[in-house]
Amino acid sequence: MEDKKTPFSALTVRNYRYFLTAQVISLTGTWMHQAAQSWLVYDLTHSPLYLGYTGAVLSLPILLFTLFGGILADRFPKKSILILTQFLSIFPPLLLGILTLSHTVSVWQVLLVAFMMGSINSIDIPARQSFLIEMVGRGYLLNAIALHSASFHGSRMLGPVIAGLLISSIGLPYCFLINALSFIPVVVVLRKMDITERMRKSKDILSDFREGLGFIRHNRVIRRLLFTIMIFSIFGMPYNHFLPYFAEDVFHKGARGLGLLMGGGGTGALLAALTLAIKGDIKNKRRYIIVASLIFPFALISFAVTKNFLLGIFFLMVAGFSLVSLLATANSFIQLKVPDELRGRVMSVFSFLFLGMVPIGSFTLGYLAEYMGTSQMLVISGIVCLVAAVVHTANR
Repeated sequence: MEDKKTPFSALTVRNYRYFLTAQVISLTGTWMHQAAQSWLVYDLTHSPLYLGYTGAVLSLPILLFTLFGGILADRFPKKSILILTQFLSIFPPLLLGILTLSHTVSVWQVLLVAFMMGSINSIDIPARQSFLIEMVGRGYLLNAIALHSASFHGSRMLGPVIAGLLISSIGLPYCFLINALSFIPVVVVLRKMDITERMRKSKDILSDFREGLGFIRHNRVIRRLLFTIMIFSIFGMPYNHFLPYFAEDVFHKGARGLGLLMGGGGTGALLAALTLAIKGDIKNKRRYIIVASLIFPFALISFAVTKNFLLGIFFLMVAGFSLVSLLATANSFIQLKVPDELRGRVMSVFSFLFLGMVPIGSFTLGYLAEYMGTSQMLVISGIVCLVAAVVHTANR
């Protein structure tokens, strides 16, 4: 059955409605944390290279562990996995908040906390991605993904703005402490959720892993789409880690400017997710993906070369809109093509390429930014993404 074309139809499902509400709270805290963490690293080092390191360390565990997380998601109840990961997520930001509040924080501790958070996320993400269809069913899947993206990117818009205000008023440590508290509602909602999960008989881990990769290898359309997402993950997505440089050294707007820049990207992303949620379904998902993949590189290049702050926010809005349009539609396109018993593993590969490649990109782009300039680096990144989008279009 295809996705039903009713706006916000997934909200009619009680479990999903409560889960999404709790996610909005948690994700707002997470984006507050990300903005504050970037500002803290730049304040400690004044180095775009270390901004790249931070993004890389946060995403490195996804590269290392998320495929294993997908195997766990297909073997064990996803709700139980999510309760554990959300509970564990309380402690890294709590630690960073205490260190920052006591004025004993150093950059290696920030990197360690980022690695801890990334490790928890590497198990959480494939379970959460594949749990959506168990909450709402196949008919509401695109709508649920779109609403989930809306909550993610609405929080991405709101969280950094709140962080900028908190940093300039009561202090940076409180962004981390509030983030620690924000995971509690998700744990409560998941524990109260009444849902029956189907368990499957497991083979050995290596056989499970080969089975998931074999499905992707023999599906040409999904294979090419995943390759395009990988390129965008390496060269496009890490741009967010370098925004403190633009806020401070290009636009001279400080912490509040960083919040507005990150909020601009989040606004575009939110609008994209709401557009998908209102539409209910996209008839020609592949064409929608192609158009979005062509727009994003132009927006990224335009942001890299502009010296006008308001134009910069606008180009980030366009980048956020096109990137989320690409990723959310690709997510639902892939999930609807995958058998239920393989969904956790295939979505772990999606997460591996979508998020796990970011550390490679962050390291690479951090070095390029250090030696050729951050603006020039983003121009090159945009060109690479544009080439990948053109190749994907040509092989349609």
